[in-house]
Amino acid sequence: MSIRVLLADDQALVRSGLRMILDAQPDIAVVAEAADGVEAIEAARRLRPDVCLVDVRMPRLDGIEVTRALAGPGVPEPLKVVVVTTFDLDEYVYGALRGGAVGFVLKDAGPVLLAEAVRAAHRGDALVSPSITLRLLQRLAPAARGTDRPGRPLSDREREVVRAIARGRTNREVAAELFISLSTVKSHVSGIQTKLGLRNRVEIAAWAWEHGHVDPS
Repeated sequence: MSIRVLLADDQALVRSGLRMILDAQPDIAVVAEAADGVEAIEAARRLRPDVCLVDVRMPRLDGIEVTRALAGPGVPEPLKVVVVTTFDLDEYVYGALRGGAVGFVLKDAGPVLLAEAVRAAHRGDALVSPSITLRLLQRLAPAARGTDRPGRPLSDREREVVRAIARGRTNREVAAELFISLSTVKSHVSGIQTKLGLRNRVEIAAWAWEHGHVDPS
């Protein structure tokens, strides 16, 4: 069965291009489009797509507000939202991350990465462009680093996994880097989320940068 996608962008030409890219994939189908944030929320709640691909800057409600409404804390049945961004909107992306986004891609990322971001979100393995992970999270990590610690301490191996995730590594890349199995990585990620009270890999990456678990150099 195809992954059902909602596209939300105020530019018709952009929506058309994204639709062409995604509909060309054998396992992805665009089921709806929205030209602003209000339309996006209404369509998403009505259709319950597998993934919502949402632009940051839109009329009426921006992508941050859309993300919070569909995936934010307190949403009973959150949807999976992937934010489409450009570097000059870093602050908006950070707000969307805190609002529950599970992935970030650049508008010029190309068809392969775009499709992979949708697939990753669908299977619960969020994809963040490495360039966004490094530039955004390094820049916006607060000055007071390392002061906030989890209620249950992370093991040495879990800290290694956290650092790898914060650098944009996928589960498969983490497994190869640490010489452990893919299933072991997934188990560690689940345990880390439980200990830190986080919902996905994107939040793990943000937590790592915020609390000084990654060397910013």
